[in-house]
Amino acid sequence: MTSFIEVEKNSDFTIYNIPFGVFSQGKYHAICSRLGDTIIDLNACVPTQLFDGLDLPDGIFASRYMNDFISLGKQITNEVRNRLQLALVQGGYLDNESLITSKIFIPASDVQMVLPIQIGDYTDFYSSREHAYNVGVMFRDPANALLPNWLHLPVGYHGRASSIVASGTPIKRPNGQTMPEGADKPVFGPSKQLDFELEMGFVIGKETQMGETIQTAVAEDYIFGLMLFNDWSARDIQKWEYVPLGPFLAKNFASTISPWIVTLEALDIFRTSGPDQNPDVLPYLTYEGQKNYDINLSVDIVTKEGVAQNVSNSNFKYMYWNMCQQLAHHTVNGCNVRVGDLLASGTISGKSPDSYGSMLEIAWKGTKPVQMPDGTERKFILDGDTVVMRGWCERDDVRIGFGTCDGKVIG
Repeated sequence: MTSFIEVEKNSDFTIYNIPFGVFSQGKYHAICSRLGDTIIDLNACVPTQLFDGLDLPDGIFASRYMNDFISLGKQITNEVRNRLQLALVQGGYLDNESLITSKIFIPASDVQMVLPIQIGDYTDFYSSREHAYNVGVMFRDPANALLPNWLHLPVGYHGRASSIVASGTPIKRPNGQTMPEGADKPVFGPSKQLDFELEMGFVIGKETQMGETIQTAVAEDYIFGLMLFNDWSARDIQKWEYVPLGPFLAKNFASTISPWIVTLEALDIFRTSGPDQNPDVLPYLTYEGQKNYDINLSVDIVTKEGVAQNVSNSNFKYMYWNMCQQLAHHTVNGCNVRVGDLLASGTISGKSPDSYGSMLEIAWKGTKPVQMPDGTERKFILDGDTVVMRGWCERDDVRIGFGTCDGKVIG
C-alpha cells in the first residue's frame, strides 16, 4: 500500500501501522493516529462521514483518554483502523484536496503527545529467562540463578500506576534508604544506581469480573495493543528493601511509556515462536500457535551535551513467558482486569551482552562500565542523561514501529 501522504522509508508510522494515541493542542485533546510525520485527528474525521454506520458515541474521539474508545471492543476499533488505513492510501476516501488542507492533518511537530490511557492498575512481570539468570548469577550463583518457581509460572508484582508518564517527561532521581558496602546501618539519599529496564507493555482492552479467568486461547481478545515501556529502577534502594516483599520505592517513582499504542492486528504478520519451555507448564499455561512477536528493540544513552551511545539491541521474541501466559496467570485466581490496565513484560534480555536490557547487566553490576564517545563512562544513569528506547518490526517491505520512549534524568 502507498499513501498520498509522504512517508520516509524508515518511518515507524507507515500505512501498515495506523497506531492510536492522544494529542493535545492547548486545551484541545483528541484521539489520533499517525502516518509519517503527519497526525490524523480522528475527531476531525467524523464530519467527513468516514465512520458512518459504526454507531460511535458522540464525541468519542474528543477525549483526553482512549479508555472509552477501547471499551467499544475490537469489532469497532479494528473497523475504525481499517477504514482509516484504506482512506489514507492513494485515491482513498481522505485523498481530497479540501480535506488535506483541513484540520484533519496536523504536522507532528505542532502537537504534544500525552499519556493515551487512564491506567487503573499496572502489573510488571519478570519473564526474560536471560535477564532472570543474569540477575541470579550476580546476587546468588550460577547453579541457583533461577529460583525454584521461575520455570513454572510468570513471576510478577503489582506496580504503581500513578507514576507512569508519557515519553518526554523528565524523571527526577529518587531518594531512599540504601546500605553501602561495608556499612552496618542504612543511609538516606539519592539513588546512586539509577537504571533503566527495557520492556514492552500491553494494554487491556476488555474487562472481566472478579472470579472470572482468561484462558490463553482467548487472551489476545483482551489485549488491545502494545507500547514501549521503561521501568526505571533504583538498584541500590532495591537491594536493601526487596526482602521479603519485593520492590517498592526502587520501582514506584516512575515508569515511562511511548505515546503510541500499536494494535495486535497490525503486528500479526510479525508473530514468531518463543523459546522452548522445559519443564512442561501446568495445563492453564499451555497454548497453541505463535504467541511471541519479532520486535527489534534498542536503547541509547544521550548525555546532556547530546552525545549518544547505543547500549542495547534486543528483541521481544526472546521472552520466555508470552503475553497470553502472563494474562492467564494474572487472572487464574479470579483477579479481574479493566480496560486501560497496563501489564509490562519485565526486562527483555538476549543471550549476548549487547542484547541485555538493563545497565545492571550491561555494566555487570558496575564492573564493566560502558565507554561513552565523549570519554566518560557509565555504570548507571547520571543526571542529565536521556534514555531513548526504540522498537520496530520489519519484514520485506513492511515496517511498523512504536516511535521513541525517552526520559531525561534530573537531579
